[in-house]
Amino acid sequence: MLKVDIDARDGATVVIPHGRLTMVSARDFRETVGEVIARGTSPIVVIDLSQTEFVDSSGIGALVSCLSSARQSGGDLRLAAPTDQVTMVLELTNLDRVLRPRASVEEALRD
Repeated sequence: MLKVDIDARDGATVVIPHGRLTMVSARDFRETVGEVIARGTSPIVVIDLSQTEFVDSSGIGALVSCLSSARQSGGDLRLAAPTDQVTMVLELTNLDRVLRPRASVEEALRD
């Protein structure tokens, strides 16, 4: 089961998924981030992946969907601190070029 924490800071919303972002949890994750975007309290959403131990193709699809939703609403979605496994999947799919993960939440907030 994926637990998701949400934290507002520095004019952005930080979403922290804990656990495995897979086919089982991707839909709920996408809905949670969609609600954050729909609230419109901050144009920037940072996904802190430091607590995400595993991501599969459904999880990657959820991240891309969230990026699309954020940009359609006039904002942006940034990835921060991906674990080694998440980094590997992003690089294998070349999505690291689109999603451009940052080393830390602080770095994502500065961009």
